[in-house]
Amino acid sequence: MHFKYTALALIVASIIFSCNQTTPPKPARDFLADNLDTATSPGQDFFQYANGGWINKTPIPPDESGWGVGNLVNEDIYARLRKINAKAVEENAAHGTVSQKVSDFWQSGMDTAAIEKQGLSALKENLDLVSNIHSMQDILRVTAAFHKKGIGGLFGEYVAQDDKNSNIMTYQLSQGGIGMPNRDYYFKTDEKSVAVRNAYQHYLFQSFRQLGNDSVAASKDARAIFQLETFLAKASRKLADLRDPYKNYNKMSIAALQKISPNINWTSYLQEEGIHGLDSTIVGQPEFYSALNTELKAAPVDVWKNYLRFHLLLSSAPYLDSTTYNNYFAYRKSLSGVFQPRPRWKRVLDAEENAVGEALGQLFVKEYFNEKAKQRYSDMVEAMREAYKERIRKLSWMSDSTKAKAIDKLTKMTKKVGYPDKWKDFSAMQIEKAPYVINVEHANEWWHQYNFSKLGKPVDRTEWDMTPQTYNAYYNPSNNEIVLPAGQFAVPGKKDEELDDAFVYGYAAASTIGHEMTHGFDDQGRQYDAQGNLKGWWLPSDSVQFTARAKKIIQQFNEFSPVDTMHINGDATQGENIADLGGVLIGADAFKKTEAYKKGEKIGGLTPMQRFFLGYAYGWMYQERKEVLAAQLMTDVHAPAKERTNAPVVNVPDFYDAFGIKPGDKMYRPDSLRVNIW
Repeated sequence: MHFKYTALALIVASIIFSCNQTTPPKPARDFLADNLDTATSPGQDFFQYANGGWINKTPIPPDESGWGVGNLVNEDIYARLRKINAKAVEENAAHGTVSQKVSDFWQSGMDTAAIEKQGLSALKENLDLVSNIHSMQDILRVTAAFHKKGIGGLFGEYVAQDDKNSNIMTYQLSQGGIGMPNRDYYFKTDEKSVAVRNAYQHYLFQSFRQLGNDSVAASKDARAIFQLETFLAKASRKLADLRDPYKNYNKMSIAALQKISPNINWTSYLQEEGIHGLDSTIVGQPEFYSALNTELKAAPVDVWKNYLRFHLLLSSAPYLDSTTYNNYFAYRKSLSGVFQPRPRWKRVLDAEENAVGEALGQLFVKEYFNEKAKQRYSDMVEAMREAYKERIRKLSWMSDSTKAKAIDKLTKMTKKVGYPDKWKDFSAMQIEKAPYVINVEHANEWWHQYNFSKLGKPVDRTEWDMTPQTYNAYYNPSNNEIVLPAGQFAVPGKKDEELDDAFVYGYAAASTIGHEMTHGFDDQGRQYDAQGNLKGWWLPSDSVQFTARAKKIIQQFNEFSPVDTMHINGDATQGENIADLGGVLIGADAFKKTEAYKKGEKIGGLTPMQRFFLGYAYGWMYQERKEVLAAQLMTDVHAPAKERTNAPVVNVPDFYDAFGIKPGDKMYRPDSLRVNIW
């Protein structure tokens, strides 16, 4: 609302204001101070102290498996993206434009009446492909067609940089073919794994009933598919074993691949994929392909046909009618503990993010991440880089030779902040007024063609693998780069200029920038050189020292039992845990050089260094249901939020000084047990 004042009115108004202003205004409350659980000592449980005030008064919504800062950020992002979609619908833009694709995708996903009426009819073309299978070669032909549409089955395939020659894009194969998140769900006997396994088997039965089988046939087919997948799961590597880049790098000729899997005509399969003249591939887990080769011949063709029907339904369920989706959701609930589905509009936005997320990002950053914010975090990256270099120079356990190469790698590490300098062209993507699931398939086909067309072409090192609005970040070892989307720096309800440096150095510099930098030197990333190639550049004695020090962080995390009797897998999570610790250490070093630290002014009754650590903890302000915690412990290389908060800080001397942690406190860790890597 705007008011127009005369000069006299302005003078009178100012006099009235000054006369009535008998007491100074109350200072705005500090959000970090408001989140504290002051009934808990930071020396007893720092996570609960830092975030417990918020957690205690904030229940998890019934349609979510967990709730925290990332969800709050995403709520803001969802609202903005919904407005972008509404505007695109109003524009009625010309065919082929980004706005037209956004509008038609959105409307096809939100048209529940049409989706309910279509039922499974939108899958007719794919179901007909399966019905016409008569041989092993037909199975592979349909699998190729499904892979192009984003429908999973048999194995995993993708195009990516060669780990040992990062300038080359290669065709790569990985284990896959199972319907549950990973192999362990087929074998573990703990209560939660058994519950997921039972829910999955019931979902198999319901799916075959929906596909037209009577209850006897549906039960028989469900058992056969579960048995087939169990065989594939047994041949799959465990989570921790997938972290060794050398063991999962097996480059071979197509002729050699043919020898370990003679029942798969790879030349024919690759032609179905549109790949011609390929002479070699990188196979992540060769033993899986030997097992798949056996099972392709052992299992009857009709079993494989049912397998493909089920995986078609599994991949398509989120985009189909309510019966299909609800059957799928009932199974997924056993993994997440969610009581009810998320609102449709959010689910459609998630699908749209996968389809044309970067196109949405062009519109998003115009109002969400200005140049001033981009410069702030770009400068922060450089401050962190310098702090890391200093820390490397001071290491007592690393030789000068390896130090020089580590600093060279760090110097050459590329930073990508906020959003891409050039955007992808989506003009060829076929999105129109069609069934929702068909638009999703068309988007998947575009992405398949986009990625597979990279074979034989120079690597585009400017490309982003996340959209600007993503609340996440990553380190890419093949490009030796850190990628920091705009969404990752957002704070719920706050403009960037409202955030003090002490908080930002904990929230952004430590938990994100330093974390991603340290990934270049964790148990996996350290095996890639400055050019992004999988190549030994450490002196053997330095590698021995690193492994011994990393063993301490494995042991530290093995101690944690976040849910029931289940423990964190310290081996599988060590890369993320090393990155967390490195981020906090480097962040604290960099923060100490800022004016905010040197001034020592308190905000919300908190010292600058206290705000730094609380800012780090704010980045892990989450609570999760037991079901999703259990699933995370089995399938994720990230530890839960509480442990990602408490575990790193007990290894950092500045934390003890900031909060007066003393022997006898639960958060106190003796020097002999503290992890000291970077």
